[in-house]
Amino acid sequence: MKIKLDENLPASPVEGLTPLGHDVDTVVQEGLAGAADPQVWRVAQEEGRFLITQDLDFSDLRDFAPGSHNGIMLVRLREPGREALYRYVVQAFTNEDTSEWLGCFIVLSD
Repeated sequence: MKIKLDENLPASPVEGLTPLGHDVDTVVQEGLAGAADPQVWRVAQEEGRFLITQDLDFSDLRDFAPGSHNGIMLVRLREPGREALYRYVVQAFTNEDTSEWLGCFIVLSD
C-alpha cells in the first residue's frame, strides 16, 4: 500500500511499515510541513496514497466520503506519544487485512 504520514505523526512508523511491504513517505519529507490541509490532501490523492493523520479536519465524512479517496486512518489515542503512535499504527498494519482499507475511513484508537 502507498501511505502518506501527516506531519502530526512521528516519522518512526516508516521504519515499521516499510518492511511490511508498504511504500511510505511523510509530509515532512516532501517539504509540505506547515502546508494547508487541502494541499496535503491533494498531494496524497495525486500520489494514490492512504493518509494516516491525527488531524480531525480529515474526519468529516461529508468532505471525505468513503470510496471517494484512497483511504484515511484517523489516529485517536488517549496518550499519543511517539512510542504509542508507532506501536498502534504498525500493529494495525501487521494484524489487519489492509487490502480492505483502500477507499475507507478508519479510526485507530486505544
